[in-house]
Amino acid sequence: MKGLRVAGLTKSFGGVRAVDDASVTFQHGRINALIGPNGSGKTTFFNCVTGMVKPDAGIVTYHDRDITGRGAHKIAHEGIGRSFQLCRVFPRLTAVENLLAAVRPGSIVRALAPARLKSDVDRALELLTRVGIEHLADVEARDLSYGQQKLLELAGVLMADPETILLDEPAGGVNPALIERIGVLVRELNAEGRTFLIVEHNMDVVMSLSDHVVVFDRGRPIAEGPPDVVRADPLVLAAYLGG
Repeated sequence: MKGLRVAGLTKSFGGVRAVDDASVTFQHGRINALIGPNGSGKTTFFNCVTGMVKPDAGIVTYHDRDITGRGAHKIAHEGIGRSFQLCRVFPRLTAVENLLAAVRPGSIVRALAPARLKSDVDRALELLTRVGIEHLADVEARDLSYGQQKLLELAGVLMADPETILLDEPAGGVNPALIERIGVLVRELNAEGRTFLIVEHNMDVVMSLSDHVVVFDRGRPIAEGPPDVVRADPLVLAAYLGG
C-alpha cells in the first residue's frame, strides 16, 4: 500500500509512555494533520517515524517497506523529509549556503567551497525563489526573521526532493502574512504530488489546510477524519478544543 503507516508504535521515557500503542494510516497524496494537546506525544511520534528516536515497539512502513528504527539519513533517502518545531538552520551561513549544506549533510566545508556544483547552486536559488526569499540569498540566516527562517528550512527540506514532508508546527511564531505564504506553498506542493503530515496547534491553519486530521491524546489517536467531522467529535472537544 502506498504511503506512511504505523502500527502499535510505542515509546517510553522513564515511566512515561509518550507514544502508546499508536496505529495510524496517513492518506497518501493528501495533506494530513496531527493535532492534540501539549504532551499528547505528537513530536515523539514524529521523531520515531523519522528516525530521530528509536521506538520501543511497533512497526513503521513506507510504501510497504519496513523503515522502523532506521537512522534519520536512511529514512530521508526513502523520500521522507521533515522540519522541526524549532528552526534548524546554520546561523552564520547565508541562505543559499544553508541549502547547499542541506543537500550534502555534514559537508559544510564543501558548501562554502568555491568549486560548488552549479546544478546545486541553481537548485538552491530556484527553491529560494519558490519560497519567496530569493532576495535574501546572500544574507546570513541569523539576520532573517523567524518566519523567513521557517521558509528557509522548508526550502532545505525540498533540496532532497522528498515525496512525503513532515512539518512540525510550521505556523508557530510566524506572522499572519507568512502563515498564508506557507499555506499556499503547502497547497502548491501537494497539488504537484507531495504528501504532507503536519503537526500544528493553530486550528485555523489545520482546518483550512488539511484533507485528513488525526487527533492524539495521551500518546495514541482518539479520532480521525475530515476536518469538519473531527471538529465536531465529542472526544476531540473534550480532549483538545475545550468543548
